[in-house]
Formats: sequence, structure tokens, C-alpha cells
Amino acid sequence: IIVAGSMLFIPLALTSKRFHEYNYPEYFALFLFMIAGFQFMVATDNLILIFAGLETASLALYALIALHNRSKSFEAAVKYFTMGALAAGFFAFGSMILYAISGSIEINQIASVLAADHYANIGYVLVAVSFMLAAFGFKLSMVPFHTWTPDVYEGSSAALAGYMSIVPKIAGFIVAMRLFEFLVHSGVVWLQVILYIVVVVTMTASNIWAMVQTDVKRMLAYSSISHAGFVMAAILIGTTQSNAALFMYWALFSFTNLGAFTMLLVSRQKNLLAGQSSDHPFEKFSGLIKTMPMAAIMMGLFMLSLAGIPPFGLFWGKIYIIASAVTGGYTVLALIMALNSALAAYYYLKLIVFMFMKEPVVEYEKFYLINASVTL
Repeated sequence: IIVAGSMLFIPLALTSKRFHEYNYPEYFALFLFMIAGFQFMVATDNLILIFAGLETASLALYALIALHNRSKSFEAAVKYFTMGALAAGFFAFGSMILYAISGSIEINQIASVLAADHYANIGYVLVAVSFMLAAFGFKLSMVPFHTWTPDVYEGSSAALAGYMSIVPKIAGFIVAMRLFEFLVHSGVVWLQVILYIVVVVTMTASNIWAMVQTDVKRMLAYSSISHAGFVMAAILIGTTQSNAALFMYWALFSFTNLGAFTMLLVSRQKNLLAGQSSDHPFEKFSGLIKTMPMAAIMMGLFMLSLAGIPPFGLFWGKIYIIASAVTGGYTVLALIMALNSALAAYYYLKLIVFMFMKEPVVEYEKFYLINASVTL
């Protein structure tokens, strides 16, 4: 998924007329460093090497965001760097505590030692899990560690925002799956309860926030948080079926979400509408079927898929995860996921209504009058 998502992103990067930052020679060097860092993360279960891969990818990503060369991009890069540094600190503290109580930095060895001791140092395990959950909460945009996500996505270019919603998260999900899987199956109830609460709050709160957004890019940012909650639900369930559902769901989401952000790129405009304070308000897409029919049709298909409307791709991904929840004994969680899918359909269909059922908004240039004054 990391390589496939990167390959889908490359054609967008080659359209230099759209993205001036891709003219910089260092852009693709940073891009390759980022891919290498994420690949390094998923290829090892050593906490130190995971940390090294995480920081390699993150530092390159901060620079890529800043290369967009807008005030919002600089703000987004600084905000992402600040939150990322905090998350890295949490990960380091959590790793230190796990090493102190197990004598190992290999995830498999840590699991074996803790199981052999019957989680005797449960207080230290609680602190370590809290640090790790906070670290992955920042990286995976889990509530309440999600606050950076809408601002960073808004400040990034549309294509890079779509890429950020896919590739960095799948690397984080793989590490989280390895780390939390043995904790979920440890028999310690409160570990499952903490993760359960985070998953439910992430899915529900992000959907509610997405419903009140007036900017499409921010709506998609909150939408990606909700989808991250679905994937974390698969990690919570912790069965073979749920793990398979995780990869199936994220593969389908990767193609669909990157396509949706690409449509933001295609439909962007040079001149802002009167009173327009953001780049992608819903009003900008009014009557898009009349002005850009192909873009409207493609965006509509992507929205229907993200909403989980049958027979589109993400419908089957959601069904697979919900089925794994029922099979794994998480019936209430399955019901919550189904209700959140219904909530999400509102803001996806809202954009479709603007594109297909409203008249286009007429753009016009702003004219400024020069005040005449008497020369004394």
C-alpha cells in the first residue's frame, strides 16, 4: 500500500504547472527519504528502528509541506512539526518504560516477557500504554490527538494532503497492530476498554465535526479521521479476519480518498469567489456538473464510495470490518460502526447535492477604486 500510494502520487507530482514546489530538485529526494522511512517502520519490530524510520519519514514530510510556499503551508509545517515532536517524545518514553520492565526492545520479546510475568508490573504497563497510545494517536489522528489534522491538510497542496491521509497512516497502523495486538489479547480488561473508548470517540466525534464543515478539504480531513477509527476498530478486534479486513479497507480507501483529493486539485480556481475565505468551500462546487461534467461525475463516484454506498468499493470494506466485529463478539461496536457510516453519508451526499442539484456560482474579479485626494 505504501508503494502503490506513492506511485499514484507521482503522476500528480509531475504536473509542474499545477504544483510549483515540484520544480525544486530536493523535492523528490525528500519524497524518497519519506518512503524509505515508512518502509523501514513496517519492516521491523525493534522499537529503536521503528523510531528511526518514523523520524526519517516525518522530518522529510515536514519539509515537503513547507515547500508549498504559502503562509498556510508554513503554519501547517510548523504545527505538524510541533505535534510530531511531541508524539516522538511520547513514543520514546513508552519504549523506555517497556524496555525497563522487559529488558528488550523487540515487540515479540516484550510480549513474551510480560505474558510470562502475568503482567506483574501492571502500573508500568499502564503508563507505557498511555504514552504509546498518545504517540500513535497523534500520528494516526485519533481523537483527542487529532487537532492538527484539518489545519495541516488545509495548508498542504490537495495532492499531498491526500497522500498524507493514506501512506503515513498505514505505516502507523502496521506498527500499532503489532504493538497493541498482544495487549488486547493479554486478558487485562482495562487495556481493551481504553482502546474501545478511543475508537468509538474517534469515529463518532470526527463524523459530527465533518457534518458542520463549510470547506470540502477540511471535511475530507475529518472524514479521514473517522476512517482511521474504523481501522483501529479492526486492530481492537484482533482476529485474523479483522486483520485481513484492515488491509482490504485501507487499500480501497487509499484509492478513493486520493482520488477525491485529486478532484480538489482539478477543480481549483485562480480567483476566489466574493466573500470566499477558504480554497474549497462547498459553494465552489455548485453546479459543477454543468461547468466540469467529468470532474463532477468522478467526484460523485468517489463520494459515494467513501459514504459506503453499495456497490462501490468501501461498502465492501466496511461490511468486512463490521462482519469481523460481529464474529469476534463485538456486536455493540459493529452497531456503532454502522451508525457512523450512516452519519458519514450526510456530508458526502451534501457535496453531491451541491454538484448536481444547484446552479453554478458566477465568478467575478474584484475591482478596487483608488481614492482621489486633493494635492496640496
